[in-house]
Amino acid sequence: MVDAETSRTVIGIIGNIISFFLFLSPVPTFIKIRKAKSVQGFKPDPYVATVLNCAMWVFYGLPIVHPDSLLVVTINGVGFIIEISYVTIFFLFSNWAMRKRITMALIFELVFLFIVVFITLTFLHGHKDRSMLVGILCIIFNTIMYTSPLTVMRRVISTKSVKYMPFFLSLTNFANGSIWFSYALIKFDPYLMVPNGLGMLSGLVQLVLYATYYRMTDWDEDEKSTEIELPRANYAGV
Repeated sequence: MVDAETSRTVIGIIGNIISFFLFLSPVPTFIKIRKAKSVQGFKPDPYVATVLNCAMWVFYGLPIVHPDSLLVVTINGVGFIIEISYVTIFFLFSNWAMRKRITMALIFELVFLFIVVFITLTFLHGHKDRSMLVGILCIIFNTIMYTSPLTVMRRVISTKSVKYMPFFLSLTNFANGSIWFSYALIKFDPYLMVPNGLGMLSGLVQLVLYATYYRMTDWDEDEKSTEIELPRANYAGV
């Protein structure tokens, strides 16, 4: 019989794999940007925000904050590198106004992260207190990120069309939230459980909407495509 720790490890590895592919989901967008040598109408905000989100989850998963969370560190570390790559591409192909905006946002995130690390390691002692502070901040950031598909879902309901809500991205988001929710449930971790529970619920709602409006969708409708920013994984917090 498989013990709980082994099950948790296996689930965490599966979660790493799913989250990794979710991190790679915007690659077609950046191929377009590189080919056009312009960011066109795409926005850097989700990627800049995800940089901080990944950095916070890496800090959360370190042994000095929350022990036995190596798999949280690995996927968010990889995600951090991928998101930095996306932001770099945005920076290279943006105008000076956008570059200034990206630079200021990254400086703010760096200062914020430094303050959080300093307060956590200087004034908080013990895993419980450190996990609480960093975990609550991670929940807040993830909750904000999970509000992003609300506009897409509202559009689906109003237009009765799922043309611009990719099915496989919604399905993968649901799978990602479910697997990390299970991971957090085995060795009870409320700070990991809450955002992934929201991610699981968000993905489920998207799938229900897809099933409801799929047959009503006019796939030949000529409409200007816009980038759909569904949350790309809770990243174990992605």
